Amino acid sequence: MKVGHIISIVLISILIGIASNLSFTYLTTERLSNDEKTFIKLLEDDWENTLQENPFFASLLGDERFNDQVTSNSVEKFKLDQDYEISFLEKLSQINLSNLTEPQKLNYRLIKTSYEVALDGKNFPNYYMQLNQRGGVQDYYSYADRLNFSEKQDYLDWFERIKGFNQNIINSLKNNQEGLKNGYTQPKLVSRAVATQIENMLALEIDKHPYFKAFSSAEKVMSEQEANALKESVKEFIVDKLNPSYRKLLTFLRNVYIPNSRNSVGLDGVPNGKAWYEYLAKYHTTTNLTPNEIHEIGLKEVARIRSEMEDIIESVSWQGDFRSFLTFLRTDPQFYYETGEELLEAYRAMSKKIDAYMPSLFNKLPRAPYGVIAIPMETAPYTTTAYYNAPSKGRPGYYYANLYKPETRPKYEIPVLSVHEAVPGHHHQIALAQELENVPKFRNHLSFTAFVEGWGLYSEQLGENMGLYEDPYDKFGQLTYDMWRAIRLVVDTGMHYKGWTREEAVDLFLENTAKTPLDINNEVDRYIAWPGQALAYKIGQLKIMELRDKAKEELGEKFDLKDYHDFILSFGSIPMNILEEKVNEFIESKK
Repeated sequence: MKVGHIISIVLISILIGIASNLSFTYLTTERLSNDEKTFIKLLEDDWENTLQENPFFASLLGDERFNDQVTSNSVEKFKLDQDYEISFLEKLSQINLSNLTEPQKLNYRLIKTSYEVALDGKNFPNYYMQLNQRGGVQDYYSYADRLNFSEKQDYLDWFERIKGFNQNIINSLKNNQEGLKNGYTQPKLVSRAVATQIENMLALEIDKHPYFKAFSSAEKVMSEQEANALKESVKEFIVDKLNPSYRKLLTFLRNVYIPNSRNSVGLDGVPNGKAWYEYLAKYHTTTNLTPNEIHEIGLKEVARIRSEMEDIIESVSWQGDFRSFLTFLRTDPQFYYETGEELLEAYRAMSKKIDAYMPSLFNKLPRAPYGVIAIPMETAPYTTTAYYNAPSKGRPGYYYANLYKPETRPKYEIPVLSVHEAVPGHHHQIALAQELENVPKFRNHLSFTAFVEGWGLYSEQLGENMGLYEDPYDKFGQLTYDMWRAIRLVVDTGMHYKGWTREEAVDLFLENTAKTPLDINNEVDRYIAWPGQALAYKIGQLKIMELRDKAKEELGEKFDLKDYHDFILSFGSIPMNILEEKVNEFIESKK
């Protein structure tokens, strides 16, 4: 199964794709059954297919065979993937699960779940809904930031990929033309943002064009004559092919798509939208919770966290109501840096501080390093406060911080944001998963959103163990982020399933969090463009906390927090139901 953007990294997203497996070492001398041999071969073939069908993902893993290729975004590719998923599951069904070893049974369950969920998603025409401000055809150039350019061929391959991106821009125009005819459109506000992003890129001089950026240092690995010739070829392609494709898409968006697209913000505004959202809720949370049930969980969490916030307000002897305290936090200069440079340095200093605490919470740390860098200014105005990109061959993991308008990005967010995106959050969890040994390769790159983002949100609470929230404003910042994820449950389900307006969603944030209006508006627009993904954070966190509390209660003095953390991260990313099974096994093994 392939997992692209919804959404990367998600994603978060954070990962480019998931699928299957390379041959791996078995820690057994037992003779393999025929079913095991068949299963191993099936996974090997599937992994090879994954690399072929996801060439950028292959590049990140260091497989250079497909460095000049891109994944098509055509409807035809969507249907080919569907056919493949059906075929794979049919082959998988012929394997007798009882004939597999216990480790292989887990591999079987995980790969089967991945494909079943992917196939269920094929009931909905996602290809009509891929154009959004979070990323897509308008910023393919950003992929270059995750690649190494150490040889002449790297630049030549990237040029070929740009040509492939051009075809995807053409495909996007066709997809959205068909989507408009069939009643599948993004809300106007989403498409307007995309149009603005394209306009801004087209307004740039050729030497500053983001697709040309990667070639600026080509002379480091080739002669000056070769570099200049390549640069001229790239510029010619941008001017003659790439920019015209973007202009055609932009003209369609401005003159046809946006005027005729929907004013509603929820997925329930498209055909079969409620059923689609029900699927996405299950997909992202890896639970059977309904949107209505998730909505109610959100309301309860909002009330609980609000009470804790009010306790802090009382502790600082604030002379005013809740709303006035939030206004104080959003506007007082003491909480903000004047420049992006100062803000970035603060993020980096906090990350170094957190690094020192990691051995107190974990026995095992990943080998892969991480860095803290700025989100590119081309996309910073339209994206969230921060995000993370996993390590790839020759590159560390990166925690990206948004430096756009630093006067809107409070200091009290820095500790909680850093533990989420870097360590012990995303970098720690994802790097450990990538470094798992004696597992099929798909396990190193599997990404269930509820686990990945649930762990990230759980990590925010570990900042308490590190003493990061001793200042009441820092603690309020942590609660603000916890409240933010609780509100997500309410507003995401509200907008996509219960008929809420965008204004209602924004108002709930303004009433209950210290996040600035800029962040709030970007976040709400994110939920509109990416239905269901935001549900995973709080649902995953609550399950991880529930299981930790259960283990602590049943084991008493035998409970060790470091052992618990190492254990739940030892499987890579797994669904919540399997995590619960494994924690129950952990408890029994410690009694």
